[in-house]
Amino acid sequence: MNQFLKLLEQWLPQKDQLDWVLATIVSTDGSTYRKPGAMMMINSLGQYFGLLSGGCLEADIMRQARQCWDTHKNRLIEYDMREEDDLAWQLGLGCGGMVRILLQPILASQNYLQLQQVYQHLSRDMACGYRQNLDESTPDNQLLELEQLSLLTESGQPCRLSQLGDTAVLTHYLTPPVHLAVFGGGVDARPVVNLAATLGWQVTVCDPRIANGRAAYFKSATRVIHDSIVQQNNADWFKSINAALVMTHSVDLDAQALALVQQSPAQYLGILGPVHRTDKVLERAQLSRQQFNVPLANPVGLRLGGDLPESIALAMIAEIHSFLYRADGQSISKVLTGWGS
Repeated sequence: MNQFLKLLEQWLPQKDQLDWVLATIVSTDGSTYRKPGAMMMINSLGQYFGLLSGGCLEADIMRQARQCWDTHKNRLIEYDMREEDDLAWQLGLGCGGMVRILLQPILASQNYLQLQQVYQHLSRDMACGYRQNLDESTPDNQLLELEQLSLLTESGQPCRLSQLGDTAVLTHYLTPPVHLAVFGGGVDARPVVNLAATLGWQVTVCDPRIANGRAAYFKSATRVIHDSIVQQNNADWFKSINAALVMTHSVDLDAQALALVQQSPAQYLGILGPVHRTDKVLERAQLSRQQFNVPLANPVGLRLGGDLPESIALAMIAEIHSFLYRADGQSISKVLTGWGS
């Protein structure tokens, strides 16, 4: 549960019943588990939602956060694994880097750090900006409109450290969770939906066949649609999808789904099956590969090996994740160099 929208969903119903602190990584140096912009919510029951480390710092962050409730002010803390006398060594921070964290009390008197407004944007599938002052004064967080974020939106970076007058600020580009549409509610779609949901993604399953897409089998899905595929172009959920997988195992239904997704804002489109089958689907849909606004991923997925439904699901979700986050999907350690050549 590290998606910021999920954190806000935990906080909002109890915002006045408990004391809360927002913890944000503002800078790092060297190897760290998470990077600038990562956030965590802490409450007075000793609960925390989200992670800023691999779990080794959270207890001490919670201890440090208690001072924010006494002072009603920001607090900056730092853990440095590069220095042997730093607390991070005692806590067992194993990454070997430095992490600097901003702690902020979330108080009604300070408009809850404008987190309610952020929640309204993200829950409506709207991106927004969010700015935090990096000092130990009274919090003064600000919701920003997208036109104020040109440097971030153009670079694709989630946050940016800069100066605003005499004050250092961290500006975030906050986006709703990835929204994946899965056309097809068969047995092989279940691990796809479960993996995507584990990542914090919204998942819509669409299959007009009554025997498929049963809600009992897709409990982790955001929604299950049993209406006709061709009628979904005006549906609210359809207007916010980032990626789509077509896997109905029916040439007719796959053709309908491809024709539909062509009208969507999806940045990624994949279809299950070999190329010769997809050619039949395209012919049935009266479409060509060149007509799509995004490349058609087919066969879909990364070459991860394995032929179980779970392995195939992992390969597909991994490719979507890599594509949306602009990564190359290669082995970080190069341990796979030469395999499959």
